[in-house]
Amino acid sequence: MTPLVSLLGMAAVRLSDPPLDPSGGEARSWLRKELAKPEYNETNPIERIIDWVSRLFDDGTGAAADFPVIGTFAAILVVLLLVVGVGMLASRARRTAQARAGREPALGDESVTAAQLRARAEAALAEGRFDDALVDAYRALAVQQVERGRVDDLPQATAHELAAALGREFPAQRHLVDRSADLFDAVLYGDHPATREQAIDVLALDDELSGRRERAR
Repeated sequence: MTPLVSLLGMAAVRLSDPPLDPSGGEARSWLRKELAKPEYNETNPIERIIDWVSRLFDDGTGAAADFPVIGTFAAILVVLLLVVGVGMLASRARRTAQARAGREPALGDESVTAAQLRARAEAALAEGRFDDALVDAYRALAVQQVERGRVDDLPQATAHELAAALGREFPAQRHLVDRSADLFDAVLYGDHPATREQAIDVLALDDELSGRRERAR
């Protein structure tokens, strides 16, 4: 169970109970105790939310004493703010992944031949490991053309830098190469699972660029 689901469950239970009327200090203590758990280690945005909510509790203590329902409203508000905070963290994680995709070498540090990468990709496809199949298929595609001297050996090149080099050599397939680079980044850095069809498409593109067979129309 995720921390957010846990908090939503706590809020639901408290809404079914008689309205609570904690003091400002008690309410702030509850909130800080919950969000101090290890699950909330990466909390820069949420810490700012906690401080803001704490000020709300301090300012609204007198009003809550006269209107107990405000305590329930405050609990709902806290949950909503946490949802926003988690969304901010997820957005930041996506931006970090995109930044990594823009500078990480696509071929890694391995000294592997195109044939070895191709064999790994086909084995992964047969075993249903479509992420591994797509990633190794794209690497096999690039290394194959390096071995044939069609593109320069660029060990530190990103997926899209390799795609640009391949696109200059194979202008008719440029859009397919670019799409394969997009899929490579999405799977390896963006946590987007590959499908069987996508992995097969990248393998088929490797075949086409290598002249092993024509792409099915």
